Order: sequence, then C-alpha cells, then structure tokens
Amino acid sequence: MKKIMFICTGNSARSQMAEGYARTVGRGKCEVYSAGLEPSQVSPYAIQIMKEIGIDISQQKSKELDNELLRQMDVIVTLCDNAKESCPVTPPGIYALHWSLPDPSELAGSKEEILKGFRFIRDGIRDKIEGLLEVLGTGSRIQSD
Repeated sequence: MKKIMFICTGNSARSQMAEGYARTVGRGKCEVYSAGLEPSQVSPYAIQIMKEIGIDISQQKSKELDNELLRQMDVIVTLCDNAKESCPVTPPGIYALHWSLPDPSELAGSKEEILKGFRFIRDGIRDKIEGLLEVLGTGSRIQSD
C-alpha cells in the first residue's frame, strides 16, 4: 500500500482537503497523511465544503511536518510554492510532486464568495488526486505539472 503525504504551509486547508479526499477515495489503495510547515488549525470553510461532498474532515488535526514520517512516504505532494521551496530535500526513492494551488487564506469578500473560492480549490485538488490514484493503481509513471 502506497503512503502519500500532502504538504502546505499551514496544514489548515489545502493539505487537509487533500488528506480527506485521498483517504476517502483511496481507501485500500493508500495510506494518507498531511502536514504543514507552520501548522495552525483546520479551516472551518474547508470542513464545510468537504462536508458538502460527503467527506468529514472535522476530526483531522493540523500537524507539523515530521522528517522521520516524511522518509517513510512513497509520494510527497507539495500544494503550494512556499512548501515546495521550504521542504527538506526529498529522500531518495520517493516521488516528489508539486501542485501549485491558490492559498485559500488569501480569499476575500462575502462568506459565499470565500466558499466559492474554497470549492474551486477543493475541486482542483479532487481532480489531481483522482489522477494520482489512477496512476498509483496502474503502476504508471507519476507526472507533476
């Protein structure tokens, strides 16, 4: 079973959504983890928009990147440019992917406008994870964009 870690700056939204989605749709195919460079708390907006698609991330906790756990992964996915630049060197034999996704903490406007932005990011994460899990399931080569 493949081990995947999603990393972003705060482990509050992007990586939490990725962890929840991959854990749900990848059940039996992978073990999923997430971490942040500067962990905070899971965003209530992330919890709400994941619940809309039937995924409960309300019990997930924001976690700091653990280098020991990192070395146990098969795939590491950075979800923002800051995480890519600040992450420790990827250990040999581990696929390192980078998905440059917008930072939902920078969204502004009404609650509905912010939720719309979160949904856009969630849907982008969903599409990328579905592709990643398909590749992992077939043993094909993993590609980063």
